[in-house]
Amino acid sequence: MGNTHLPAFDVDWDAGDLGCGDLVIRLRFRLKAMQPGQVIRVRATDPGAREDIPAWCRMTGETLIAGVPAQHFYFIERGHR
Repeated sequence: MGNTHLPAFDVDWDAGDLGCGDLVIRLRFRLKAMQPGQVIRVRATDPGAREDIPAWCRMTGETLIAGVPAQHFYFIERGHR
């Protein structure tokens, strides 16, 4: 299956195997440096990322627009706050 249906993104970040605490802190700072409406593609290989990233987005108001856990990719749109 190709990646033709994945969202476009403005910033690409390979978080590697960062665990939840470090992952979300660094993600927060990266998103703050972006403009509202921009999208970051995060590659996160930590097994907990599958649940941690969507939960963090719900708690912070950022929008998880797509997730491809099998490929370790998550597409997050920066909120307008």
